Amino acid sequence: MKIIDILNSGKTTLSFEVFPPKKIENFDSVQQATEDVAALKPSFMSVTYGAGGGTSEFTLNIAKNIRDKHGVEVLPHLTCVSSTKEHVHNMLTKFKENGFENIMALRGDIPKDGTPHHDYHYASELIADIKAHGDFCIGGACYPEGHVECAHKDEDIKNLKIKVDAGVDFLTTQMFFDNAEFFNFLYRLRENDIRVPVLAGIMPITNAKQLGRSVALSGTSVPTRFREIVDKFGDHPEAMKQAGIIYATEQIIDLIANDVKHIHVYSMNKPDIAEAIQKNLSEILKV
Repeated sequence: MKIIDILNSGKTTLSFEVFPPKKIENFDSVQQATEDVAALKPSFMSVTYGAGGGTSEFTLNIAKNIRDKHGVEVLPHLTCVSSTKEHVHNMLTKFKENGFENIMALRGDIPKDGTPHHDYHYASELIADIKAHGDFCIGGACYPEGHVECAHKDEDIKNLKIKVDAGVDFLTTQMFFDNAEFFNFLYRLRENDIRVPVLAGIMPITNAKQLGRSVALSGTSVPTRFREIVDKFGDHPEAMKQAGIIYATEQIIDLIANDVKHIHVYSMNKPDIAEAIQKNLSEILKV
């Protein structure tokens, strides 16, 4: 089933992102964690992409196992900045042969220990290639507070419009901790005639170090209210975990109350956190 059909069903959706292992020796434990998340029966799941080498196969294997064993629709990621066209086309063929109809198309991070390939520079180029390769439903990334490499939000929105016009069916946001940023972003999308469904990306922060890493990578702003939570509970692991789950839950409740229909939770392969959030929303998701 195509993700866009799930999003257009009229129901509120709660989906989870998981990631494959970086090393083969961790494959079994990671696969079990992803299965435990899949057992929660979310609306769908996404599986991030290990670019190049064998790790890209891990994405395919994890995604296939989730779908075949648990009957959950899966959105495998595909990145392009460190890949050749040949590699991308091979992966598209494998996705098609294995019955996948959905792909999350991303530029990906520029490698720290080398230079990217020059076959692709932007996600829009990957999206055009996917469109030419088959009848895939394509997701794309967006940044409520602007991409960290883009100096101006208006320029970032223009780049997003290029991506959507290239064939994106829906968008998923980078994590954010202030819903006002997201609501303002939706307004700017409408002003620029971007009408595809937008999934709100929520990252439950359950330890203080996780917040520092996440902010460093994404440039996401952290409201004073949440900084105070981390300052108060960051040295107490179980308290910080509980507070992080509650904060993420409150974010989601506020979003749904303001008619945001689609929530995508970055689960970090932690089934207990995914389950806690789902339980907190059990009745809310029915409305």
